Amino acid sequence: MNLSAIDLNLLLVLHTVLEERSAARAARRLHVTPSAVSNSLARLRAELGDPLVVRSGRGLVPTPRAQEIAPRLRAAFGEIAGALEGERSFDPKSTARAFAIACSDVDQICSLPAIARSFAAEMPRATLRAVSVDHLEAAGGLAGGEIDAALAPAHPLPPGHHAAHLYEQDSVFVVRRHHPCARRRLTRELFNSLRHVDIHLALGRGGIGNRAVQELLAAHGLRREIAITVPTFSAAAVVAASTDLVAGMPRRMAEALARIAPLAIVEPPLPAMVFRIQLVWHERTHLDEGARCFRELVIAALRDGPRPRGRATESRSREKKRAARSARTRADGPKGGSRPPFSA
Repeated sequence: MNLSAIDLNLLLVLHTVLEERSAARAARRLHVTPSAVSNSLARLRAELGDPLVVRSGRGLVPTPRAQEIAPRLRAAFGEIAGALEGERSFDPKSTARAFAIACSDVDQICSLPAIARSFAAEMPRATLRAVSVDHLEAAGGLAGGEIDAALAPAHPLPPGHHAAHLYEQDSVFVVRRHHPCARRRLTRELFNSLRHVDIHLALGRGGIGNRAVQELLAAHGLRREIAITVPTFSAAAVVAASTDLVAGMPRRMAEALARIAPLAIVEPPLPAMVFRIQLVWHERTHLDEGARCFRELVIAALRDGPRPRGRATESRSREKKRAARSARTRADGPKGGSRPPFSA
């Protein structure tokens, strides 16, 4: 029998009649008239070549063929109902669903461990796949149906996308440990005289963060002479560690790599380069309960985790410490005849 030739609504009518054993009760449950139920049964009888139900007293009883069909219909419509009611039935602890998140190698090294810990605790039977920005682009982006969410610098979103703030991070530059600049302040003139490693994460092109850095540097009269372009921050760090080239990257990535490679961190010759990082997802998963639980897990694991520690931030921290010491001194009063801080 050709299933595509059958109106599946007829099977729903039969399923309801078999459960209610009454055309009138089935009609009330389906919000149709009893004659509509009778017409549907007549059409299905003609399709299947069987009476399906016969009248007995004031009710209907199934034929052997209908009795054989009944449990399969019950199971099939139960599965359909479960699929449509997934929002109410999703259980993070028991789900075996697979999730995918896209991020640069910065977040693969610095953020993924925290995500993995939360994922293992909250969704112990599910699986998680982290993919590169290259893979995200090649798969058609978040609308492609393969990837649930992505970590990305804050930027204007295209239609059909949503985002949630995660954290802020500042950027620095790295050079080899014994580079002439390793122990010097990176001035504008010195910065412009150096040759640089550039990072193109997205199919050989500069991504959102790359463009933001270019604009920020240009606004402060800084330029980069690019010597080598690589696809990851890790590769940029390895190149910088073995040459006289300089590479820019998020501070937390620089600190992580400086612990295992001969690298020195140098501050940029401009105010703190701070970028907002967000979690981005597509409209196709926006209302899905499983995807929502996954997003909440990622947000809880990463929100406001790393703290920017550029010169501007460090300066504010020093001011707060001085103010706190001053307050304690004023409260305690001068000791040993010493003059109070900030006194004339």
